[in-house]
Amino acid sequence: MTTSDAKKILKQIEHKSKAIKFQKHNLPTIRKFGKSTKKCKRCGRNGAHISKYGLGLCRQCFRNVALNLGFKKFS
Repeated sequence: MTTSDAKKILKQIEHKSKAIKFQKHNLPTIRKFGKSTKKCKRCGRNGAHISKYGLGLCRQCFRNVALNLGFKKFS
């Protein structure tokens, strides 16, 4: 369940007594470290994150932007 889905459901049941139990068991936890804390600056993906040189891009976005940033492709 994504965060936006959980917020929508919580808004629907906020006046009921089930809201507290829903928050306890279904809302996503806030991470302090790990894979899910690093997101791509362009698209927001979690996986394949390149943080070297302060890029903060996933590998797919890096391929699109690499030439503009000054990286050279070696064949």
